Amino acid sequence: MDQGQFSPARKRTISLENWADSGVPLLRAPREFVSELHQRHLPQPGTTVVAVLDAEHHVSASASFSARPHTDDGWQHRNAILAHLRQVTPHDLRLSAPVRTAVLLRCREGSADWTDQDGAWMWALRDAAMLHGLRCGSYIALTPAGWHSLGDGRRGRNPHSDSWADGPVHTVTELAPRSTREPAEERVWRPIAVASRDTLRRTATR
Repeated sequence: MDQGQFSPARKRTISLENWADSGVPLLRAPREFVSELHQRHLPQPGTTVVAVLDAEHHVSASASFSARPHTDDGWQHRNAILAHLRQVTPHDLRLSAPVRTAVLLRCREGSADWTDQDGAWMWALRDAAMLHGLRCGSYIALTPAGWHSLGDGRRGRNPHSDSWADGPVHTVTELAPRSTREPAEERVWRPIAVASRDTLRRTATR
């Protein structure tokens, strides 16, 4: 655990250099992963998406939420990530070694390069993953320039921070200007349980 969390004078953050040297496991197919999360959550700027990957690197759970903006201390971010992890997936603290991986996608405005706020979110992801018994995975910034997996240099132009507007809009009116839109609502995705074939047969014969 980061010893700095007990010192209010020290910000909870990670530099890009330390992040790159920390041995974060690489995503096997980052473009497909980002596209999948984007389709599920349609994140707007200011939205954070946390996802859990199983041992086969498939998304087993994810949640999106809005957090306090313009802070470069990861303490509050850590609490928000951990709270949503607890809602969407059980912890793995009883395992001798982590099997699943937590990954974070942060949709924001500004440069695609690392910022102080990204450093705070990196610290938050690492600490929340550890407290939930998960491995700390990649951190992805979704900006007007596209997506960027910070620390390993992989990036693409689509989706980007405004791609949410290309999603389905179930209304006959136009979207309001960005300054008047409501904050993005929390979105939680969990895999749907499917009944076995034998169970369906027994139900049908009753």
